[in-house]
This record gives sequence, C-alpha cells and structure tokens, in this order.
Amino acid sequence: MSWISIVLISYLLGNISPSYFIGKKFKNLDIREHGSGNAGTTNTLRVLGAKYALIVFVIDFLKGLIATQIGYKAGGLEFALVAAVAVVFGHVFPVLLKFKGGKGVATSVGALLGLFPIYGLIALLLAIALIMKTRYVSLGSIVGMSTLPFILYSARQPRESIITSIVLAGFIIFTHRENIKRLINKTERKLGEKTK
Repeated sequence: MSWISIVLISYLLGNISPSYFIGKKFKNLDIREHGSGNAGTTNTLRVLGAKYALIVFVIDFLKGLIATQIGYKAGGLEFALVAAVAVVFGHVFPVLLKFKGGKGVATSVGALLGLFPIYGLIALLLAIALIMKTRYVSLGSIVGMSTLPFILYSARQPRESIITSIVLAGFIIFTHRENIKRLINKTERKLGEKTK
C-alpha cells in the first residue's frame, strides 16, 4: 500500500462524523448549528446529552486508533505517523461535511494511543486530571496534547514521532483558538454547563 493510499484511507476515515449523523438520525438536527457549532464530543454532551456524547467519543477515538493500525500494517511506524495526521485532518476538515467537522481531540487521543500507548496514556491522564480539577475540557485537551512532545523527547523516541506529536499538538491548539480566547476572557463554558 502506498503513502497516497494511506493518506486517502485515513482522511476518509476521519470524515466519518458520529456527532453529525446521530444528531440527524435521532434529533433531526445538525449539531454544527447548535451550541458551539462543533461536531465533537463536548458539544454533543451539551446539546444531545451524555449517552450520545459517549458514543461519539468512542467512535471518534476508534477512528484514530484504526487509522494508525492500518498504517502500521501497511508500512510500519512512518506510515502510522502519516495516518495519524491524515485521520485527524479528515475529522476536522471533512470533505463530506463541507470541511466543517470537530476539533480533533478524541481522534487524536485514539491515534496517539495507537502510536505510543504508554506515553499517550501519560498525556491523557494529565489531561483528565486537569479537566477534573478545572472542568475546562479545552484546557485539559490543549495541555495534554502539548505535553506529549516533551514526554516523547524525554523518552528518546524517534525524531519522526516527536515531530508528528508537535504537528498534532499545534493542530489542536489551532482548532481551540476560540476556546483559548474565552479562557483568557474567563467566558469559557465548564464541563457540565448546558449550552444556551
């Protein structure tokens, strides 16, 4: 399997949007037109409730995990790293939904745990601890993703792995740029707060 095939498969896998399809199927609404306008787990929680949010998280997580495993089988670590970036990009900018998707957190978590199970888990636990303490999902997501490159560097992981983690961390920061503004202005919603 070629690089191009891995990129296309992973990107299209990322296009699968459970948040959008669940909203349409069960509530007859476009999740992107409600709440924060994001087709992801947190907005699903606020708009549709915990049951649907859990389903969304699991599917988005599995997209990242599956993409990296396809990459591994096709060509080892390098292909898996490419798959990770492509699947997250597909989740955030899905051509099937006119390039308006989610923010890439759950898919990134799945991809990174597929790539670096131990180091990814450390970053994930840090993110969860921060979310539990502050109740800001965005802050936990940003910090968790941003610490992974340092964890990989400290563990002397391959340069390609570190670069990929930096790319994904930068991407998550980019998709959360409005959240960062709200965090600074102290207007960011906390976990459990219903959207208006």
